[in-house]
Amino acid sequence: MRVPTAIAVTSADLVLPAPDRHTPGAALLHPPEQLDLESALAETGALLERHGHLVALVPPWLPRSTVQRLHTVRAILETDRIALLGIDLPPLGTALLVRQLRQLSVCDFSPGIIASAARLLSHYIYAGALLGSVAKLDRVRVPVGLGAHARSWSPSAQFAVLAHPKPHLAKLAGGGGSQGGAHGPRGATLPAGPEFATHLTFARGQLASDWVTAELAPAWQVQGVLENPLPAASPGWWGTPKLVEFAAGIPDLTVLYQLVASVRREECRWCGLELIGDRCGFCAAPLTAPPPPANTARSRP
Repeated sequence: MRVPTAIAVTSADLVLPAPDRHTPGAALLHPPEQLDLESALAETGALLERHGHLVALVPPWLPRSTVQRLHTVRAILETDRIALLGIDLPPLGTALLVRQLRQLSVCDFSPGIIASAARLLSHYIYAGALLGSVAKLDRVRVPVGLGAHARSWSPSAQFAVLAHPKPHLAKLAGGGGSQGGAHGPRGATLPAGPEFATHLTFARGQLASDWVTAELAPAWQVQGVLENPLPAASPGWWGTPKLVEFAAGIPDLTVLYQLVASVRREECRWCGLELIGDRCGFCAAPLTAPPPPANTARSRP
């Protein structure tokens, strides 16, 4: 019986409930403050022995010590069966992508396809938040004008922010509650949602509002809504604990499978694993060799 490729996270709050009984859970790679190096090596080695290959998401907002530990473990084990994927999504969007990879892990895809599918699937995730302040939002690459910064000081101010796939910010009229709607001053609106069937997952921080369920979900015509506890990294990522984070993505395994299967498969020229896209998820080698330096090319006959 085939054992699915292990999908790993570095925090238990990035594991969303399985959508069905066939979707496996995620492996938890404990950070340095919870597990010493010797135990981390044993933990990861046991996962490789059982599953063969390990795919872990490494978002840029992870603590530096955690990222260093992951690379140290892979280096000491001297294995090419660990994929450390640098996917830049907010915490709840990251958790949603992890669940999609967990769904795909039970399919007939090779480990290389599952690893390289992460970049493909991330383009179909809409991640954002309802915020009570945008004073510290610049750090997550969402443009914030001086006017929005000034309005952040208002106790009743609320902002609808989409961080992925295209950054967008809009101040909500009426404080952003169920009466406020998605329209703000001067016709500011949240951008159009996904043009494909999605489910919406949201998590409440220290902001009392039902805007996500009462306004956003109907506007995006989502097929289902799920509430989840707020990931511990979310307040730091969004720059405020006054938030309601949300992420919409494809829930249907059949659609996910067809999406990945429709992409042409290649063989990594370095490690030999299958891949889709332009880069191997395990060894990070590009699909094609880089061109020679310009001066070298000119010197050739």
